[in-house]
Amino acid sequence: MNKYTIGLDFGTLSGRAVLVNVTTGEELASSEYVYPHAVMDEQLPCGKQLGTDWALEHPQDYLDVLSNTIPQVLKDASVKAEDVIGVGIDFTACTVLPVKADGTPLCFLDEFKDNPHAYVKLWKHHAAQDKANILNEVAEKRGEKWLPRYGGKISSEWLFPKIWQVLDEAPEVYEAMDRFIEASDWVVWQLTGVETRNACTAGYKAIWHKQNGYPSNDFFKELDPGLENVVDEKLSRDIVPLGNKAGEITKEAAKLTGLAVGTAVAVGNVDAHVCVPAVKIDGPGKMLAIIGTSTCHMVLGDEEKEVPGMCGVVEDGILPGFYGYEAGQSCVGDHFAWFVENCLPASYEEAAKAEGMKIHDYLTKKAEKLKVGESGLVALDWWNGNRSVLVDVDLTGMMLGMTLLTKPEEIYRALIEATAYGTRMIIETFCENGVPINEFYASGGISQKNPMAMQIYADVI
Repeated sequence: MNKYTIGLDFGTLSGRAVLVNVTTGEELASSEYVYPHAVMDEQLPCGKQLGTDWALEHPQDYLDVLSNTIPQVLKDASVKAEDVIGVGIDFTACTVLPVKADGTPLCFLDEFKDNPHAYVKLWKHHAAQDKANILNEVAEKRGEKWLPRYGGKISSEWLFPKIWQVLDEAPEVYEAMDRFIEASDWVVWQLTGVETRNACTAGYKAIWHKQNGYPSNDFFKELDPGLENVVDEKLSRDIVPLGNKAGEITKEAAKLTGLAVGTAVAVGNVDAHVCVPAVKIDGPGKMLAIIGTSTCHMVLGDEEKEVPGMCGVVEDGILPGFYGYEAGQSCVGDHFAWFVENCLPASYEEAAKAEGMKIHDYLTKKAEKLKVGESGLVALDWWNGNRSVLVDVDLTGMMLGMTLLTKPEEIYRALIEATAYGTRMIIETFCENGVPINEFYASGGISQKNPMAMQIYADVI
């Protein structure tokens, strides 16, 4: 009797399910559901305007992914629910939301539906940069030993700057929430009825250490007296290793998804980190770049090293038995999308349509005809700040060398080159600090869709 598993990937704009035969590894069906609310970076559903650098999502979209994609893959593959033996989940991170003790998101409650702090703060929510700056200053002043594990700086994208922003700007939301939780763990909670926090997001995004736990209450108190007991009051010290069973599908989750009650659900994970074993990386010296909206860089090591500007190093954070290193670029696919949405003349859209091509494919077709350096353009890929190795979301991008003869495809190629050089800088920084990179792998949507981009990366690296 064949048995199957379902993997669920929650991205920035959509969620996907894939159904796989566990014996053969064959992918039998897949389904995608685009989030109806998308990324809320200008206003809430009620029309309330958001500030600069905000990026929110609606948790109902995540439940809709479960109720739409899982039944669809079961149907498409003609697989019975009782033959699915397990479900695994990955999610963007740090993507966090405030919830009640039973897991109900605060934005589901009438009293908070118009409060932006009651919604999901997406990974690329950068409105807590001022909190990250203070956190880093205090940690450096105190000589906190955990700071070098994160490249010397904590990002505004991470959990503690975001929850501090809630406390500071919406104390009523902070007071009302019983838990502030990663969306990956929240979805697992909705499926199993059990709050389970995974070691990956805790380690990389919430300053948790396998031996030492979280930073001290004294540290949080120095940041803000209201944060003194943040870990015990709003988080949890019970962290579960990757690969463990979080629980089983409940009756309520079975109604939502069509899965059988009792189906095993794995501990949640981060979308980038799950890719490392998928591409068969099983040891040090091999870097994987997951190239999509942003890029995450993963590499394994036998020992813990301090690398300036890395996002973090976590023991067993990617694969058991290794130290998992993470770095990243905040703007890659978003980079190219920005150009297409804001800078492209109508004539190019019309030409692409006439040739039956998507606009990115059309631009690539024209850009790949250019010789290296032909345009004379130099770009800096900081359109959404710099994650690694400078860890500063306030930095901005640049395009140098344009003339009245500059063509759209030249700018498009220069933007791709800029992201490639950003990756090269990350690789060189790791190598200079005792973490060798001997092989480079790429996955994610752009790596599959754009051979020219991959050739540029290969040439630059």
